[in-house]
Amino acid sequence: MWVTILRTEEKRTRRFVSVRFKIASIFSLFTAALLLFLNIYPIFVSRDMVFATKQGALQSQGSVISSSLSALEQLTAESVEQVMELLDTAPMTRLVITDQDRRILYDTGADAGSPGNAGALWGVEDALKGYAPFSCAYSYTAGAFTSRCAVPVMNGGAVTGAVCLYEYDTEQGDIIAGLQQNLGSMSVLFGGAGLVLIFVASSTLTRRIKRLSAAMDVVRDGDYSQRVPVRGKDELAELAEQFNVLTGRLESTEEIRRRFVSDASHELRTPLAAIRLLSDSITQSDGMDEATMREFARDIGSEADRLQRITEKLMTLTKLDSGVTARQAEPVDIRAVAERTLHLLEPLAAEQNVTLETDLDQGCVTAASADDLYQIIFNLAENAVKYNQPGGSVYLSLRQADGQALLTVADTGIGIPEGDMEHIFDRFYRVDKARSRASGGSGLGLAIVHDAVVANGGAIQAGPRAGGGTVFTVRFPLCVPAETAGNDLLPEKEQ
Repeated sequence: MWVTILRTEEKRTRRFVSVRFKIASIFSLFTAALLLFLNIYPIFVSRDMVFATKQGALQSQGSVISSSLSALEQLTAESVEQVMELLDTAPMTRLVITDQDRRILYDTGADAGSPGNAGALWGVEDALKGYAPFSCAYSYTAGAFTSRCAVPVMNGGAVTGAVCLYEYDTEQGDIIAGLQQNLGSMSVLFGGAGLVLIFVASSTLTRRIKRLSAAMDVVRDGDYSQRVPVRGKDELAELAEQFNVLTGRLESTEEIRRRFVSDASHELRTPLAAIRLLSDSITQSDGMDEATMREFARDIGSEADRLQRITEKLMTLTKLDSGVTARQAEPVDIRAVAERTLHLLEPLAAEQNVTLETDLDQGCVTAASADDLYQIIFNLAENAVKYNQPGGSVYLSLRQADGQALLTVADTGIGIPEGDMEHIFDRFYRVDKARSRASGGSGLGLAIVHDAVVANGGAIQAGPRAGGGTVFTVRFPLCVPAETAGNDLLPEKEQ
């Protein structure tokens, strides 16, 4: 029971801290504030315009009446009545005229027939003091404007009376009330539509985010085949596309890793099995002659050397992959490295009855690791010798072209089938597996060459040679003139 309650509370908490809730809340508050402003501002502006109109109209009418009465030396009910009969005044709710003693002389209100003291009327006291007060108010409950204005009556510079005008306008009030009602209805309509749009937009947005999050959870569990559908061209679509690219690379890397582990295990198992078989044969054969035992011992040593070579190459590839290999780029004369490397391969070439031919230009200097250049040239030339035909040749040339050094290693061997050409730089890949094993190959040499070339800013490609065989072309960017680099830049172990 408590677990259920805790989960319910957790879901409720997530709901209120979710992106969807935050987006909906922000836009809802903004919409509410905007609608509130649109309801209040037009009403206030319209009300102020009516106020100004009322003030101008009442004060103007009051001034006309006051000017007409100012010709009278003394205000009496009869004289005021005569003047008012001559004036054409606009209709209003009430018009009151008093003398200087506050006695009502003229009144169009309900109590017009009962003259009395006007001291309690609004604006009379201020008007008798020479002021012209004005007041206008709008009642939202009654929907009407109440306007009041008082003007003094002057004669010879003295105040002889006051003119008070009162207006209760429901027509203008109805216009304001109608405007307010229309704005309210429109606000409800647009507010409801806005909330629906906000809900739909936030739901769509968060649904795409949740889809990405769910896909990340799947990838986190190790399933790199997960992909997210890309819809639209916005930032989330770009993020989904980048996620798909990332998972594609992870899937490819994982496949390479699994194949690498499988191939490495297989390659290591073969010499280990041979060593185990040979050692068991020695220990289980009581009457084995010395010559046979020596032969088995040599075979064990050969398999151990092969195992060591595979291990060293695996370690080299691991370092290349992790980037932990310490490389210090320096100007290296590629010709000097090539000449020294080929000199070391002369005994192997003589043993295989293969001729080494060179055509090396001077001045081919590149910024790279001397050890890596030696590894690249040695592996390419060694493979060209090992997988050549008796009486064949290996051609190594070095040229300059378009600011690059072109190193070419060509052989007269059996060549590489077109279907295998795209895989020759893959780890543990061998075109002729039987011949590769017989020559001690592990399928790692060209992979090491490829990674070392790329790590030093170069590029490598392979293709068939006209007349038979294979051609490997390596490109490195040129740097300083050859006289600044020499044999002192060769690997220390080869100097």
